[in-house]
Amino acid sequence: MVDYDGRMGSVYVAGRAMPAEVVRQWMAAFAAQAPERRPLDVLDLGSGTGRLTPGLAAEFQGRAYGVEPAERMRLAAEEAPHPGVSYLKGSAEEIPLPEASVDVVLMFLSFHHFPDPVRALREVRRVLRPGGVALMRSQFSDLMPDLFWYEYFPSAAVADAGMFRSLGEVQAVAREAGLEPGEDVVRVVAGVPRTLRESYERLRWRAFSTFEYLPEDEVEAGFAKLAEDAERDPERVIPVDTSTMLVLTRPV
Repeated sequence: MVDYDGRMGSVYVAGRAMPAEVVRQWMAAFAAQAPERRPLDVLDLGSGTGRLTPGLAAEFQGRAYGVEPAERMRLAAEEAPHPGVSYLKGSAEEIPLPEASVDVVLMFLSFHHFPDPVRALREVRRVLRPGGVALMRSQFSDLMPDLFWYEYFPSAAVADAGMFRSLGEVQAVAREAGLEPGEDVVRVVAGVPRTLRESYERLRWRAFSTFEYLPEDEVEAGFAKLAEDAERDPERVIPVDTSTMLVLTRPV
């Protein structure tokens, strides 16, 4: 388990900041999978530093709840208050909301951190209103992207794949929890192209959980080589990767 009240919590804002344009891109992707009526109440489950929670309140025009177990992350989110957002201490297995209280649940790169996935998705089903949707933005071990920085850290791709379940496994967990999963993932291109220099400056914070699982000598050597390449070819453009999202529905 990654300690988001420790080092990761201290670097997350700097290393994982999301530009406003990217937030807008994600909101459009979420809205395309949600009921069309407004307002909708939304739960951001594993809301972290609140990168997306205010955007959810604005997009869906209802209440947005950010539930996050790491105190350090919640405090960072609360530094930028929004009138439509409430941040709550809780976990995926114990969501501090009443039954059938939200229309949309977002799990943005949080599902793989849930200690008990079946119990967590049962809780998601409980708080969803009938016909509501859960949007699981995640990686899947059989659909992993080929990130450019894997070439600098030889163990990274294997470490990342080891954190995630396959699409079929996640679909089975969802069905066991009483949710109806989509037959395939939704593919989303959301992001802004960065130069190699900008990518290095972002990665050097080590705000991706991958780095918690790599040998320190590999991390040091990889960043040394990446810094060298960024110095030699700083304006090289790194394309935006395609993201995967699984849509789960609470039956009516």
